[in-house]
Amino acid sequence: MDYFTDDRHEGLRAEVRDFAEKEVRPRVARMEAERTIEVELAREIARQGWIGVTIPREFGGLGLGHVAKTVIIEELARVSGAAGSIAQASQLGVAKVLHYGSQAQRRTWLPKFASGECLPTIAVTEPESGGHVLGMTGTAVRDGDEYVLNGRKWFVGNSHIGDVHGVVLRTGQGSRGLSAFLVESDRPGFRTGSPGSQSGLHGFSFGEIILEDCRIPAGNRLGREGRGLDVAYSSSTLYGRINLAAVALGIHTAIVEDTVRFAEGRVLYGRPINQLPNIMLKLGEMQSRLMTARLAAYHASHLLDHGRACDAELMNAKLINTEYALDSARNAMEIHAARGLQPEFRIERYLRDATHVYPPAGTSDVQRLRLGQFASGTYGKQWSAELSELTSWPWSELAAQREAHVEKPPGLGGRVLPMPLAG
Repeated sequence: MDYFTDDRHEGLRAEVRDFAEKEVRPRVARMEAERTIEVELAREIARQGWIGVTIPREFGGLGLGHVAKTVIIEELARVSGAAGSIAQASQLGVAKVLHYGSQAQRRTWLPKFASGECLPTIAVTEPESGGHVLGMTGTAVRDGDEYVLNGRKWFVGNSHIGDVHGVVLRTGQGSRGLSAFLVESDRPGFRTGSPGSQSGLHGFSFGEIILEDCRIPAGNRLGREGRGLDVAYSSSTLYGRINLAAVALGIHTAIVEDTVRFAEGRVLYGRPINQLPNIMLKLGEMQSRLMTARLAAYHASHLLDHGRACDAELMNAKLINTEYALDSARNAMEIHAARGLQPEFRIERYLRDATHVYPPAGTSDVQRLRLGQFASGTYGKQWSAELSELTSWPWSELAAQREAHVEKPPGLGGRVLPMPLAG
């Protein structure tokens, strides 16, 4: 992994791992038993400054980019898939302001995200339309200097934790009839609905928000009217897929670590079962999957940090990491046998949590479909390339660091390579 990470990344990894072991792991048993939303844990994660990892230093962020973000999410998810999901969902909320916010919106919101004062979300999916974004029916109607919002969104990551929601609603007809808005959770007409009922990721809210004649200033619109589809698709492609790949990677790492430890200590036929050829074969297969999944996730993150066109790599990272984590969870179940069903061995939790990473930002078949289009040359515009081309670098320090990279060998090499911003 030295190609993709430097000393600062590994220092960050150690910092997050220490936090996860000391602050997250002691909560996991209660999170599983009570299944209540971990509001305070979300706040503690935010207060570390990690939600601002892709936010430029100009706005109080860490300015460390996507590789560092992958490190943070992976290390949290290694201990708790829910904790990793809390971090990744807030990153989706950061993306909408980074890419589509005005300079005034960036100055207002990004420092709050970076400090942990405010947790953002993104809300696109509706109960009836599901993954069919153009099928949404929630509306935003212009009324003078305000918009009046009505609609329901569900499967909203951090739904009951978020302070400001990036909501995509219909302002007209067709693909250019969608617009995106920032909606504060304390606005009259805004309320949360069901927190969601899922079999895994206990502690993470993945529920519903409801807008009933909710009025917001016209200045809360993100970008031009009619760019909501861009906000939805780019957030899913650039952030959602790699973020979820990182959650799956953290869970996968825990699966392999725990299973290796179990196989070393479990004695059958007079010797530890890791000395049995069939068990060793399964462990080897799990290790191979984990290595491949890790490379896919960090390679895609690395390309994003360098402003490269990488939609296909992002899709592949999501596909490989979710599928391989589930495959290794099943292998772990086979090695643990009935013990794998007991909560104290954690394997059944890993399997449940990994399953919940599967649908968001497109199931595996969606990723395969898009990759097939990419292979055949019928895939549409690459969001990663488009947003990189729109980049203007208003932060001289970061621009200079990026320029300095050109003369150096591949890899980050100790330099800050921030997430490109759309103009």
